[in-house]
Amino acid sequence: MRAFQLTGDDLASLQPVELAMPEPGPGQVLVHLGASSLNYRDLAIARRQYLPQLPRPLVPLSDAAGEVVALGAGVDQWRVGDRVTSHYTPAWQSGRFLAHYVDSRPGGPRDGLLREYAVFDQHAVVATPAHLTDAEAATLPIAALTAWNVLETFAPRPGEIVLLQGSGGVALFALQFARLRGAEVWMTTGSPEKTDRLRELGASRVFDGRADWGAQVFQASGGGVDMVLELGGSSSLLQSLQAIRPQGGVAVIGFLGGFGASTELVLPMLAKHARVQALSVGHRESFLAMNRAIVQHHLKPLIDSRHAFDQAPAAYERMATGRPFGKLVIEHA
Repeated sequence: MRAFQLTGDDLASLQPVELAMPEPGPGQVLVHLGASSLNYRDLAIARRQYLPQLPRPLVPLSDAAGEVVALGAGVDQWRVGDRVTSHYTPAWQSGRFLAHYVDSRPGGPRDGLLREYAVFDQHAVVATPAHLTDAEAATLPIAALTAWNVLETFAPRPGEIVLLQGSGGVALFALQFARLRGAEVWMTTGSPEKTDRLRELGASRVFDGRADWGAQVFQASGGGVDMVLELGGSSSLLQSLQAIRPQGGVAVIGFLGGFGASTELVLPMLAKHARVQALSVGHRESFLAMNRAIVQHHLKPLIDSRHAFDQAPAAYERMATGRPFGKLVIEHA
């Protein structure tokens, strides 16, 4: 079967290969993957900026959707022909997150889903919402579930202000989910040409992400927003702390700005009694709950661009240089 592997330390090392056709073992399903999607994590892994210890060659990508084509012995959750979507952390089925769960993740440390067929444990996939295509469903496992988990954890109430950074997949899913809760959504963007599109999607205020937006947001809100979705990490966390109200929340879910830290963060945390919490996607039960909401409200993900399977390197280049608006999808058919 066709697949791609990372063989070195940069994007140029992403190479097409032929791999043996996998077979499902007991409790497993074989899925013909119709589409996969990229996350910033995948770009950082390819460049060895994240999890640099991962061995090569490595089949990348963590998110995909497709159709069950064969069953292993003892499978009772699925039938041939069922449409399913991968779960990013298969070992995390419910309850508290435990550190060893990360070992089950495809795309690093395990081989990922940029391939035609993949074997999953029967509990490592969820049913694809019927109104979504494989390309649309492939955007859900990391970006959508992260956004859902943040809003479930911080639980903004109707009328409260949620500030979201950027226009990538997580931010745009969070925009949709926050509006379902009745929250008012403000956003930042480093690309002024995206402002009108963000407003059309429901953002009531959009701030220039290249400026000192933390102080601007605090002033515009009359004393701070209720929570911020923090994607930049060390590059923007201080501004997020400036933007929130006393006892406001900051959900740290990304590292787009790198991994540095600063003692300057301590004082604003203490001064505001800030609730700062790191969150990483969610468990399978949360995925099922999110999908029920997606079905009920007939939500659709926002896709920046679609790429043919043999053009997978172009999808990586788009993420690296193109400032995508929404998710990047690779269609395998």
